[in-house]
Amino acid sequence: MRVIITEKNIGDWAACYVAKKILEAKPTKEKPFVLGLPTGSTPLGMYKRLIQFNKDGIISFENIVTFNMDEYVGLDKEHPQSYHHFMYENFFNHIDIKEKNINILDGMVSDYKAECVRFEEKMKAVGGVDIFLGGIGPDGHIAFNEPGSSLTSRTRDKELTADTIIANSRFFDGDVNKVPKLSLTVGVGTILDAKEVLIMVNGHHKARALRQAVEEGINHMWTISALQMHEKGIIVSDEEATVELKVGTYRYFKDIESANLDSEKLIADLYK
Repeated sequence: MRVIITEKNIGDWAACYVAKKILEAKPTKEKPFVLGLPTGSTPLGMYKRLIQFNKDGIISFENIVTFNMDEYVGLDKEHPQSYHHFMYENFFNHIDIKEKNINILDGMVSDYKAECVRFEEKMKAVGGVDIFLGGIGPDGHIAFNEPGSSLTSRTRDKELTADTIIANSRFFDGDVNKVPKLSLTVGVGTILDAKEVLIMVNGHHKARALRQAVEEGINHMWTISALQMHEKGIIVSDEEATVELKVGTYRYFKDIESANLDSEKLIADLYK
């Protein structure tokens, strides 16, 4: 596992990494590059920077296929808090991606299981996900794989915990009763199937989750810990999220990744 601890914007670092991988892959219509994408406040910086790279002609999304991690059950695509709406407002409406290449779970379907099977099959049909990007909750969940989720789980419907509902109530006028109680989500096993997984962690409130992910053992109560089993797992963290790491752990990762921490330099290199 690589842990990037940067003093700069973690979204910029992630965007540079994604852009570099797209440029290296040289995607075509016949062989697209496949991204797994998250929602929430954590990836907004990454999306803004990727939009800028697209506008500046650094990268194109014409031959990119995307799969979103999750969606609330019961919110239609136009609902301002649906993840479908979030993705179009914050990313898809601003880049040159083809509509047919966008894949988001439908939270309004009557047959959840069929929708989840369809989603998994579509990922396989395009050759699998090249990079799955994500954030984590304070309780260490990735996507909506709440504590206790199977680490081999696949895309499925999942009830949200009280902690997640409370955390997400800020998007629903602070009213926990407005937050959907059920979601459709990719599984931990689905995420681990990706060729690479990049998780963004920010803020003091994520510090315990980062410690569990990096220093503790693999535990289904902290689903982020499953990243330890991935041969190309990356965590990019800000300084605030590292406060519970051992000093030795912090210094180790700062030392071995010292040449890769400056996102401003990484951005400048892309424009050369």
